[in-house]
Amino acid sequence: MGDKKKHNAYRTVFNNIDELESYVGKELGLTDWQEMNQERINKFANVTEDFQWIHIDEERSKKESPYKKTIAHGFLMLSMSSKTMFDCYEIKNLSMAINYGLDKVRFPNATLSGSRFRGRVSLMDYLHIPKGAKYKLRVVIELEGEEKPACIADCLALAYK
Repeated sequence: MGDKKKHNAYRTVFNNIDELESYVGKELGLTDWQEMNQERINKFANVTEDFQWIHIDEERSKKESPYKKTIAHGFLMLSMSSKTMFDCYEIKNLSMAINYGLDKVRFPNATLSGSRFRGRVSLMDYLHIPKGAKYKLRVVIELEGEEKPACIADCLALAYK
């Protein structure tokens, strides 16, 4: 992590969508650390029906996995982007905001069961649209004590006045 990055959790609050534009290229917020425990991993496996042993079989993972532990699903780490965005910024006086999609997603590092993660959100792009804005946020899910993050996702959103 660079020296310019903040290390304590914070969020940015905007009074309206127009205020967001001045933050292009800037970080909007950082979450607190959270634990990625086996219970959360198992619940995600049940919801998505992804029961691959590297996620749910603790005994086999101890013996056969290069990580020696179970790991969270990449898509579980991506799904943490929603809460991360809610925790990192707020736009007041909106009639509606929706996910528009993703431009790019990468999973540079495995998230071990029992590890801690947090998210950073930066505004990458902003475009005025009728009655609102379309914008791109970069969400980085960091892992405590690791150089490489678990997930980097460029998320697109639409917001209306």
